[in-house]
Amino acid sequence: MTAPAVLDQWRRPGPTPEQRRVDVLIGVAVTALTLLNMTLATSAGALFFPHVPALPEQLFWTVLICVPLCWRRRWPGAVAIIVSAAFIGGQVRAAPEQQLTTGVLFAAIYTLGAWGQDRRHAKWIRVAIIAAMFVWLFVALTIALIRNPDPEFARASGFLPPLLAVIVNGLLINVLLFGFAYFFGETAWTAARREHQLELQAEQLRASQAEARELAVADERLRIARELHDVVAHHVSVMGVQASAGRRVLDKDPAKARAALESVEVSARTAVDELRRMLSLLRQSSGAMVDGAGAGVDRLDDLLGNAREAGLETKLGVYGDPVALPESLSQAIYRIVQEALTNTIKHAGAATIDVRIRYLANEVEIDVTDDGRSAVVGQRTGGMGLIGMRERVTAHDGVLETGPVGEGPGRRGFRVRARFPLTRVTVEA
Repeated sequence: MTAPAVLDQWRRPGPTPEQRRVDVLIGVAVTALTLLNMTLATSAGALFFPHVPALPEQLFWTVLICVPLCWRRRWPGAVAIIVSAAFIGGQVRAAPEQQLTTGVLFAAIYTLGAWGQDRRHAKWIRVAIIAAMFVWLFVALTIALIRNPDPEFARASGFLPPLLAVIVNGLLINVLLFGFAYFFGETAWTAARREHQLELQAEQLRASQAEARELAVADERLRIARELHDVVAHHVSVMGVQASAGRRVLDKDPAKARAALESVEVSARTAVDELRRMLSLLRQSSGAMVDGAGAGVDRLDDLLGNAREAGLETKLGVYGDPVALPESLSQAIYRIVQEALTNTIKHAGAATIDVRIRYLANEVEIDVTDDGRSAVVGQRTGGMGLIGMRERVTAHDGVLETGPVGEGPGRRGFRVRARFPLTRVTVEA
């Protein structure tokens, strides 16, 4: 599931046990403070309504409005409905406390906006509560005007009619009160959603970093395996051919056997040197492994020398105007030729091998052809050798072709041809 889809379906988790305990403490404290304020208001005669109910009813409405705050984040919708209904009921019954209970109503509407899990329900419940409050405001003003159609404003001194000023003032205060409650609730929910989005992005970033590390390790392992295959397999194949030849001529021609054994010794030392070089690169603190360090187009003749020692007749042809190749491309060409020679020595039973490098207008082409047996095509095109070739060619946006030479049942020989795009840089005076 994509990140936007996850965010669209996100529901804010409920409060933690610690937050629930805090809500209970706040609800109890607000209830006690409101009861104290009600006592002070009635004792001082600073009443909003001229006539108030008996004390038990005053306590009832005050507690009914304030106590639900203990569960405001656990059940925000139910708390908002109970508080708003009790607030209107208390005003209908002329409950004396109006200051702090108005703040409780504000907190209930805000909490529903900030913690309501079902956003559609939270929205419509708040809209219904605010609408009910304005309806009650209109009804209360109407009832007051019916009871006293010509109210007296003894100290009125403004430019507006006193009654109009009272109505506008009431509407303005309620618009600001409910508007801020709605706005801050939405803002709190949006902030929680953004925090969740940041956590989700951080988790995705950590997963991507872990995946990148795994890919880097896999790539390094693949590079090591490829190097081991290219270096060791080639020299071991040459050693095998030379050892076999030496064994066959050991009794008949000791001089040839000695030459073969010397070639085996040289190949073994070369293989050990290559392995030592690779191990030293792996031990570097930077962890950067130079792929095929010391291998390049300029060393192809040395590579063919090993094949000549194995008894193959070799040819190396360079066509076109040679250009300086990037180090990575030069190493890739070297390894492809090396793998082709290894396959020829191991599987083909060939007598000659022809290596050609063509520098064309927009590409460089490597063509390796032998005259060996085509009946072993499956052995010569399978395994890690061909995989390594294709990886090197693909890494340089090249094209690799492998297969028998010619057509028909009597065909002999095998070809490996790779083409790499070549960008020539022209420097003008």
